[in-house]
Amino acid sequence: MYRGRSMTLNFPPFTPWVKRLIIACAAIYFVQRVVLANLAPNIDGYLLDYLALVPLYVVHGFIWQLVTYSFLHASLGHLLVNMLTLWMFGSQEEQDWGSKRFLEFYLFCVVGAGLVTVAVGFTGLFGMRPEVPTVGASGGIYGLLIAFGMLYGDREVFLFPFPFMIKAKYLVGIIIFVVVITTFQPSQGGVANFAHLGGLLFGFLYIKLLPKKGLLSGASERYFSLRNSYYRWKRRRAARKFEVYMREHDRNVTFDEYGNYVPPDEKKKNGGSKSGWVN
Repeated sequence: MYRGRSMTLNFPPFTPWVKRLIIACAAIYFVQRVVLANLAPNIDGYLLDYLALVPLYVVHGFIWQLVTYSFLHASLGHLLVNMLTLWMFGSQEEQDWGSKRFLEFYLFCVVGAGLVTVAVGFTGLFGMRPEVPTVGASGGIYGLLIAFGMLYGDREVFLFPFPFMIKAKYLVGIIIFVVVITTFQPSQGGVANFAHLGGLLFGFLYIKLLPKKGLLSGASERYFSLRNSYYRWKRRRAARKFEVYMREHDRNVTFDEYGNYVPPDEKKKNGGSKSGWVN
């Protein structure tokens, strides 16, 4: 990290969900590639079909693959690069957002990248086929990258082991450029890179369009707001019906605009102002 004329080199902390995601991916890789691959290769192949992202299977009900594919990795190098990036960039975001919103954002990008892969898998572009599996956490990782570039764009990052630093927004811009170029070159892994583009897209949409408190928090607030509006409408409706009923029995009762009963004495005293409680 670089500020002004001073530079400090330190490792980011292992925040709660970053640590759990890394442990989960590493444990699954060990079980799949070391234990099962040597002791039960048939089971290893079955798990790959069952947990990897296969567009043909997803549209036939295997919707859990939109999440589980992100915990599988094709090689040790694939795992190490993804987990290192998750640690370096995800820890800062979890510290600032909190664990709940960080996990929501990460899974949002993972699922979004999966949906893009499923959609493109049926187009036949660049040799893509709906039965080809996709694995890796790159969809979520690229979502974290673009979020870091958008939120901490002027922060300078030391490109270990290269002896120079670069602003985060330029680093993310270079990564996006490389992903776009390689996506449309099948010989360079274009099929898998559609998941990268999906992660970038959904990460951008989350930061730009969704509530700052997070998707679940915003949806929860909206739900309770609608629920309370419905209850207030029911109370006002019941109050109007009760007023009509009482007038038919030669009695006059009054309710305020919120459906709260206004006692006669209070009505005379303050001209029919609101009663003491409002929901």
